[in-house]
Amino acid sequence: MGRDLSALFDPISVAVVGASDDPAKYGHAIAAQAIRGNGRRPVHLVNRRGGTVLGRTAAPSLSAIGEDIDLAVVSVPAAGFEEAVDEALGCGARAIVAITAGFAETGEAGRIRQQTVAERVRAAGAVMIGPNCLGLTDNTTDLFLASDTFSPGGVALLSQSGNLALEIQLRFRPHGLGFSRFVSLGNQADVTLVDLLADCDRHEGTRAIAVYAEDFADGRAFAEAAAEAGKPVVLLTAGRGEASARSAQSHTGALTTAADVVTAACRDAGVQLVATPRELTVVLAALDGGRRAAGRRVAVLTDGGGHGVVAADAAEAAGLTVPELRPPTRQRLREALWEQSAVANPVDLAGMGEQDPGSYAETVTTLLAAEEIDAVVITGYFGGYAAADGGLGGGGRALADGEQAAARLIAARHRETAKPLVVQSMYPDSPSCRALTAAGIPVFEATEDAARALAATAPGTPGTGVTALPRPAPPLRETGYLQTRRALEAAGLPFPPAREFHGEGELLAATTGFTGPYALKALHLLHKSDAGGVALGLAGPDELLAAFREMHARLGAPSYSVEAMADLADGIELIVGVNRDPRFGPVALVGLGGVLAEALHDVAFTLAPVSADRAALLLRGLRTAALLDGVRGRPPVDVTAAAAAVETITAFAAAHPEIAEIEVNPLLVRPHGVLALDSRAVLA
Repeated sequence: MGRDLSALFDPISVAVVGASDDPAKYGHAIAAQAIRGNGRRPVHLVNRRGGTVLGRTAAPSLSAIGEDIDLAVVSVPAAGFEEAVDEALGCGARAIVAITAGFAETGEAGRIRQQTVAERVRAAGAVMIGPNCLGLTDNTTDLFLASDTFSPGGVALLSQSGNLALEIQLRFRPHGLGFSRFVSLGNQADVTLVDLLADCDRHEGTRAIAVYAEDFADGRAFAEAAAEAGKPVVLLTAGRGEASARSAQSHTGALTTAADVVTAACRDAGVQLVATPRELTVVLAALDGGRRAAGRRVAVLTDGGGHGVVAADAAEAAGLTVPELRPPTRQRLREALWEQSAVANPVDLAGMGEQDPGSYAETVTTLLAAEEIDAVVITGYFGGYAAADGGLGGGGRALADGEQAAARLIAARHRETAKPLVVQSMYPDSPSCRALTAAGIPVFEATEDAARALAATAPGTPGTGVTALPRPAPPLRETGYLQTRRALEAAGLPFPPAREFHGEGELLAATTGFTGPYALKALHLLHKSDAGGVALGLAGPDELLAAFREMHARLGAPSYSVEAMADLADGIELIVGVNRDPRFGPVALVGLGGVLAEALHDVAFTLAPVSADRAALLLRGLRTAALLDGVRGRPPVDVTAAAAAVETITAFAAAHPEIAEIEVNPLLVRPHGVLALDSRAVLA
C-alpha cells in the first residue's frame, strides 16, 4: 500500500514555523495561504518574537502553543532548521513540510545534514517533504501550504519547479483543468516522487497525475510505480541530452543517451512523455474526460480545404491514420450535405457551414457513428460565427445563434458516444468553443495540439511493465574477452569454438579440434575491429600464420584467440547490449549490429531484463525488420532464437550489477539458431 501520507494531505492541525508579516519572506506567503483552510482544522502561526502575524496571535515557539501539532511547515533560516524539526517532532508532528533551503543542493556537507534530519524524522515515525521545497496544496482537504493558489480540479501535479507549476496552471485555465493536489518535491530527503505518485494513485480526488522531474533519484522505482498506477501519468522532464554517452566505452554505451533511457522507461511503464508545459496541458486535456480511442483511425471535419489537409498531415505525423470513409458513411454524408462538399476524409463542408451551421452537428454525428472511425477532429472556422457576434451582415446574428445551437448539439452527441472528439478552432475563446470545452470536448488553437491530443487517447505500444531485477549473481572478477565469453556461454549463449594462445609456437596447436576458415583476434583491445585486431576468413594454417605475424608485429598483444569462422552467408548481424544507467538501472539495446552499428543507429531500448516475447516485439519494430523475414531471395532468419538470446544476455547483465556495459556484437542470427561472434564487458 505504500507509505501513509495522510498527515501530509489531511492533517488534524497545522503550524507554520517562521510565519511573518514581511512580504519578502516565504513564511509570509505560506502563512497567508494556510489560514485560508482554518475552517477545516486549527492553523497556528509561530514567530520567535511572538506578537501578531497577519492580525493573528503568533506563538514564540511550537511548545508554547500548548497542544500537539500534526503537521509543521518549517520556513526558517538554515541555521535553525534542525532545532525547529526536533521541536516539531517533540510536539507530536507526524508530518513536516520543509521549506528551508541550504542542504543537498549546496554540496556534500549539506547532503549529510539533510540525511541526518531525514533519519530523525523517520525514527519518529513521521514523514517529511523537502527540504528546499515550495510547499503543497490539497484542494480536496482545504490544505493550502504553498505560496500560490491552485485552482481545484482532477490533476495532481508533482513538480521540482515552482515557476513551471505556475505556467502549467495558466495553461490549464482555458481548458477547464485544475488541481487536486500540488506538491513541490524539493530534495526528496524522505518522501520521494515514488511515494507521492503511489499516494496520488490511491487518492479519490485525483483523475490524472502530472510530473515535472529533473532528477528521478530512483528512476526504476518511478517506472515501477507508474506501471502499477491505475490513473494516467504524464511526465515532463529535462536533461535528456546526449552528454551522458560521451564517456561510454562500448557501442551500446555510445548509442544510449539519457533521452533513450527515459523514453524506454516511459514506454515500458505506460507513461505519456511530453517535452513542454504546453504539450503536457494538451495531453491532460485529452485524457481528463477518461475517453480512449479503440484504434488510431481519425476522421477530419473541416469547413475549408486548407485546414483539412493540414490537419490530416498533422494527424499522420502524430502516428494516426486518416482512412477513406466507407461507402455507407459517404452516402449518409451526401444526404446531409450539399453537392460540393467532400465526403471521402477529410470531410469538407465547402462553405455549407455558413449556410447552415447545423451541418457541423449532423456531420459530427455521422462520423462518430462510423464503424471505420475511432476518433474525430473538427478543424478550421467553427467558433468564428459566434465570435463575430452578429458582425457578418444582416444574417450574422442568426449564424452566431445557429453555431451555438450546433455546439450544444455536438456536445449532446458527444455524451452519447465513447469516442474522442477534439476541436481546432481559429477562435478557441468564442462562445461556441467555450460551450464545447464546458462539455468536456478539448478545444485547441493549434492544429498540432489537436493531433497530439488525439494521439494521447489512441492505443500505443502496450506498457509491458517493468520486470523485477534478479538476485545478484556472484560478481565477475575479470571481464576480458574470453572471461566474458565463458560467462555468457555458461548462461546458455552459443559461441563458435575458440582457444587462447600466447605466441607463434602455440598457434597451430590451438586449432586442434576445428578446421578453417579461421578468425584471429587480439585480446588486449576493447574495440578490436577498429584497431585492426581482427582478421576474418583465414582459409588454412598458412593464412592464419601470416595474419598472426602481421598482427603481432603491429599490435604486440600478450595473447590472441583463434576461432572457427562462422558462415555469414544467410545470417543477419545484430547487436545486443546492456548499459547500466545510474537512475534506471540496466537498460537493454537491440538492433542491427556489426561494424556499422553506430553508423546505422537502427536500435531499440527497454529496461532490462527483457523477456523473449518482449525482445521479439523490439526486433519486429526495427526500421530494418523486413531483413529478418528475408529479402531478395535470402531466407528468413530465426527470430525466436534471436529473442531467446536477448533474454539470456539481458538476464545475465541484470544479475551482475558490477558490469557497467556489456554487449554481444555481432550476434549472428541464421535461418536456424544464433551464434555470438564477439562480446565485451566493462566493469563499473
